[in-house]
Amino acid sequence: MGSPGGPGREPAARPGPPGAASGKSDAAHDGHRAPSRKPSQKTTPSDEHTAPPGENTAAHGTPAAPSGEHTQPRGKHTALPSEQATPPWRADPYTRALRTGRGPLFLRRADGWTLPLDVERWCAEADAADRTVLSRCQGAVLDIGCGPGRLVTALAPLGRPCLGIDVSPAAVARTVGGGGAALCRSVFEPLPGEGRWGTALLIDGNIGIGGDPRALLARVGRLVAPGGQLLAEVVAADVDERVLVRVDDGRGGVGTAFPWARVGAPALRRHARAAGWTAVERWTALGRHFMALRRVRNGDGVPTVPTPPAPPTTARTG
Repeated sequence: MGSPGGPGREPAARPGPPGAASGKSDAAHDGHRAPSRKPSQKTTPSDEHTAPPGENTAAHGTPAAPSGEHTQPRGKHTALPSEQATPPWRADPYTRALRTGRGPLFLRRADGWTLPLDVERWCAEADAADRTVLSRCQGAVLDIGCGPGRLVTALAPLGRPCLGIDVSPAAVARTVGGGGAALCRSVFEPLPGEGRWGTALLIDGNIGIGGDPRALLARVGRLVAPGGQLLAEVVAADVDERVLVRVDDGRGGVGTAFPWARVGAPALRRHARAAGWTAVERWTALGRHFMALRRVRNGDGVPTVPTPPAPPTTARTG
């Protein structure tokens, strides 16, 4: 999972093509603004080190956590007043969990309902369920709400161009430290390679980013190439809900409230149709549930597969 959230105000970034290519549980991340922090560890590569397929993609680079940004976590919404002061996925409970690689960590609603977040799994290597997703990737891959980057780093050795985006500097730092390419960015900000990604990922509950699945799906539709695909993880139950949640470590550490969504397969199909996607596959692995959506081109209902971009040369700096 990455960091949940909704569109917020992050500094505008220069758009560029893909190649520099954002976990997580049934809830997850992407799009709050991350509060500024001292780069005490390697962070995301700067835009100068992010290149489209066929160009250099830096796996390491100058710390580039945007300052003054406010974005969703890992769909995004206009920031709530409560989020403006302390963006959710930069809240201490989440940052501490990523830095240690351990929970407990939860999403908690105002009524006391909690959803455990699988921090240990996010911070481990890709497992067998993750590999069913990775094997379906086509072209350059954009991992939205990449979290600590297990999917990004798993794709890198396979030679598939991949970029992770996340609004949490700690998540991006961990991804880059593991050898992946990542940017501290909201999915609702300008991104490299808009309209050219072959595959977008919303895994570990990241379909909940911003609390508005339909708006998130519409945004992702503008990021992928015509006929491109989205691989998403859904809730096992038939659920379609929007809630305000907080990150809670179960020991008194609580983050600020932000909008989130939980979506099962039937609801995702409905939202997908409305946003110009067609559901083409559903599968389960290790108790987790996934769907593949294909972007409809020209409204004709016949998806096409984009020509994969040439793999980039990977350059490391620092």
